[in-house]
Amino acid sequence: MTYRPTVGILHPGSMGAAVAACARPNAEHVLWCPEGRGQATVERAEEAGLEPVSSLGDLLAKADVVLSLCPPAAAEDVAQAVADHRFAGVYVEANAINPERARRIAELVGTTARAVIDGAIIGSPPVGSKRTRLYLSGAESAVALVEGLFSGSAVSTPVLGTEIGQASALKLAYSSYQKASRVLAAVAFGAARAHGVDDALLDVAGKRQGSYLVETGYIAKTAARAWRWGPEMDEAADMLSAVGLPDEVLRAVSQTLARWDDSKGLAELTPDEALDRLTRP
Repeated sequence: MTYRPTVGILHPGSMGAAVAACARPNAEHVLWCPEGRGQATVERAEEAGLEPVSSLGDLLAKADVVLSLCPPAAAEDVAQAVADHRFAGVYVEANAINPERARRIAELVGTTARAVIDGAIIGSPPVGSKRTRLYLSGAESAVALVEGLFSGSAVSTPVLGTEIGQASALKLAYSSYQKASRVLAAVAFGAARAHGVDDALLDVAGKRQGSYLVETGYIAKTAARAWRWGPEMDEAADMLSAVGLPDEVLRAVSQTLARWDDSKGLAELTPDEALDRLTRP
């Protein structure tokens, strides 16, 4: 008989719920804890077919594998709560954090856990026809268990190696460029708009293949995601500083994103409205 582990997800945002749903065909149960969560999270979990449990302790007692997907700033607090319950299964730290923090979490949870895996999600939430990648690094047997969970699903699981921190480094190396470029495009377009040359900028950028400057609709999307992207840029800056690379650019990107902190979840925001918010100190 094929082994079907029970999975727990902490805490199912749009990405976490979609990834957890992809594990359902290969898992015995996919659990989550509604305690302290908002109505939007409850609805996401129900739509994804996740099974509610009464408490975090109940989830950790039942789960063989736990996936941690939360805002970067909360990653260690979540890990501490898991460690306090002496979780004994496989813990997948899949947050956008720097390698040093990933190693600290591995040491913290690893005192009782069977294994801690460093994970990095790159891509959109795997819903509809979209696919995503969950990069893994850690002990081979534990990594193989997670690979099996997502076999045949919209989540592919490339393995980077056995070292904790490799997946986290890949995530931040990629996102530091991809997300900082989006912010720079918004700032450049805002400067052009302020001087009445935004149409001319679009014309110039349109002649260059793949320029973010022509994707003005993404300015509003960047504003709505700034609350999450800003801390991620701080994590990326910490990673650069730790290896002797300049971190000032990403610190500045984080400070720019902070101007959009009050735009969280504003899906109907227009590019002009987003730029107006960006000009406020």
